[in-house]
Amino acid sequence: MDKSYVIGVDYGSDSVRSVLVDAANGQEVSSSVFYYPRWKRGEFCDVAANQFRQHPLDYIEGLEATIKDCLALSGIIGIAQQVKAISVDTTGSTPVAINEQGVPLALLDEFSENPNAMFVLWKDHTAVAEALQINDHAKKYETDYLKYVGGIYSSEWFWAKLLHVLRADSQVRQAAYSWVEHCDYIPFLLTGGNDAAQIKRGVCSAGHKSLWAEEFGGLPPNDFFKQLDPLLDGLTSRLFSQTYTADKAVGTLSAEWAERLTLPTSVIVGIGAFDCHMGAVGGQIEPYYLSKVMGTSTCDMLVAPKNEVEDKLVHGICGQVDGSIIPGMIGMEAGQSAFGDAYAWFKQLLMWPLTNLLGELNDLTLEQRQKINQAMEDKIIPTLSKQAEALPLSSSGERAIDWFNGRRTPDADQTLKGALFGLDLGSDAPHVFRSIVESTCFGAKSIVDRFIDEGIAVKGLIGLGGVAKKSPYIMQMMADVMNMPIRIHKSEQTCAIGAAMFAATAAGLYNKVEDAMQAMGQGFECTYEPNPKRVGFYRERYEHYKQAGTFIESANV
Repeated sequence: MDKSYVIGVDYGSDSVRSVLVDAANGQEVSSSVFYYPRWKRGEFCDVAANQFRQHPLDYIEGLEATIKDCLALSGIIGIAQQVKAISVDTTGSTPVAINEQGVPLALLDEFSENPNAMFVLWKDHTAVAEALQINDHAKKYETDYLKYVGGIYSSEWFWAKLLHVLRADSQVRQAAYSWVEHCDYIPFLLTGGNDAAQIKRGVCSAGHKSLWAEEFGGLPPNDFFKQLDPLLDGLTSRLFSQTYTADKAVGTLSAEWAERLTLPTSVIVGIGAFDCHMGAVGGQIEPYYLSKVMGTSTCDMLVAPKNEVEDKLVHGICGQVDGSIIPGMIGMEAGQSAFGDAYAWFKQLLMWPLTNLLGELNDLTLEQRQKINQAMEDKIIPTLSKQAEALPLSSSGERAIDWFNGRRTPDADQTLKGALFGLDLGSDAPHVFRSIVESTCFGAKSIVDRFIDEGIAVKGLIGLGGVAKKSPYIMQMMADVMNMPIRIHKSEQTCAIGAAMFAATAAGLYNKVEDAMQAMGQGFECTYEPNPKRVGFYRERYEHYKQAGTFIESANV
């Protein structure tokens, strides 16, 4: 009997990965990764200005390359005819300006080199001023339009980003008919969409980033946006009012994309969602277990039955939306703007001599220099982790604040900066690294505390993503700081596998995504239990962390 296969496509910050999966048991048949070439060259970005833009061609080329590669690598004769569905997850909020046909402006010749016509990546913080204005503006209204996004709008989100671009670039402003999130654009592209008004928007992106809520009848009214800035007048009529959960289908592959991917036009294309939301499903999320997707940043996901949440609203998180993670449950999102990025920053700091001075050693060949540079880059974090783990616990040791890329939650504020405290002449690299790791764990604890303080229980932790899989030192400290166990999922690619689970559900292979999760989930590889001897130590250190954070905020440094 013919098997059924599905494809999950996971768009990350640096690359896109596709996986070909057996829909019956979740077994990964093949996978392929495509690193965005323009992004890798640093094009269209300005780190000093917190501008991070990605060209749609990086996404489109990667989509085609990875799916075709998966099929070729499968080694299964006639595999294409057995593929039933494709679903996509992406970073977010990562919106782009589009014309009336739904084409991103950067795909037009006149905008091909214009960063404002490209996707505004999730970690782009050029819209800090716009976010502050949205927050002040919302206070004028009797209806609390921010109630489902934690009460604070972030510069990482849809409206702040598009308003910033409209203000900054008159050419884009005149050419833009509408805007679309990355996770909604790719399914539209695959199904041959040619009318922006027909784009099917996922409730995930709409509810968490765009202020859509069923209670409001959709988006806030036009007057809300018009009074915020006349540039937004009439835009809601060109956006959307209806949204869909990720277990639904957008349509089927267009003839063009079926040919490009060497797949039949019968392949179902599912509604898109954010990577962390589908990743939580791929990681077999359970009610009241905080599912932490840990990479460059973290995205912390929690689901709870609607009848148990009732009218509870958690202030200061990235929102709570009916059906945004698992249809039929309330999905809650939080996270840290820098997690792995905090460690990467420190690594780059330590790499500075090699990066800048190694080229002056003329007695070394280019190949030798590259080999030394790569070896050091690969070994710095593992070596630091080993040495930091061996350090004795000290209440007077170095301390840090983890807001190296601002603070996502609790209480979004992208103007905040990271900090190091308690340094002396004995503060070496392992000591400083330890303080940075500790601060990221404390930042994670502050999120758990907010859920609990607002009446939402957190029964345990599920660790997903690269840091969770590869960093035992960090995960053990996380368990100690949280004083609760953290289970690490087996799958290397929970986001892509989660997308595959949603694809199987959209294709009708499962009645609901929970069934797909049960059948296709790979389980957990280990559990980190808190060390009772360290729990009290970290509890005391956490109080110092909170005091230091209050100082940083009040000093506005």
